Amino acid sequence: MRFTETELKGAWVVDLEPQKDFRGFFSRTFCQKEFSQHGLQTAYVQTNTSWNEKRGTLRGMHYQRPPHSEVKLVRCTRGAIYDVIIDLRPGSPTFCKWLGFELTAENRRTLYVPEGFGHGYQTLVPDAEVFYMVSAFYAPGAEGGVRWNDPRFGIRWPVAELILSPKDAAHPDFVP
Repeated sequence: MRFTETELKGAWVVDLEPQKDFRGFFSRTFCQKEFSQHGLQTAYVQTNTSWNEKRGTLRGMHYQRPPHSEVKLVRCTRGAIYDVIIDLRPGSPTFCKWLGFELTAENRRTLYVPEGFGHGYQTLVPDAEVFYMVSAFYAPGAEGGVRWNDPRFGIRWPVAELILSPKDAAHPDFVP
C-alpha cells in the first residue's frame, strides 16, 4: 500500500499496490503493521455498507462527538463518489478546511478520516456502493452533523441535482 498524507493534518489517502498476473491481481487493503507504522488507527469495531440508487445522492456531513469520536476507512466498491472531509478540530492548523477526493471502484482508493472530522460524499453515478470501517461503535446520542452547503466551508459538490435525506438537510451550520 502507498500512504499519502493529505493537506489536512491526520487525513490520508491509501492506494493499493496490486501484484498482477494472468488471473488479475492481489493486494492488501488493510495491514495493521503498515497502518501502525504511519501512526494510524488499527482497531476497528464495525464495518458498514451504503448503497445509493441514484446519481447525486449526498450523505453528510456526519461525525460522532467525543467520547465516541471515530476514525473511518472509506472505500467505494461499486461506481464512483466524491468524498469530502472537513477538519472540525479546534486548535488544528487545518481547522475548518475541507478536501474532496474521487473514490471509485476502478481506482480502489481508500480514504483515512481521522477523529474530529466531518465526513460525507456525493454519488457521481447511479448504483454506487461505499464500504467503510469505523473505530467506534455507533452512539446515537453522540451523532452530529453540519450542513452540506454551510457557507463557512464553501464545499463545491460536483453534481448540481442532489438527493438529500430530510435528516441531512436539517443539519445546522457549524458553530465552533
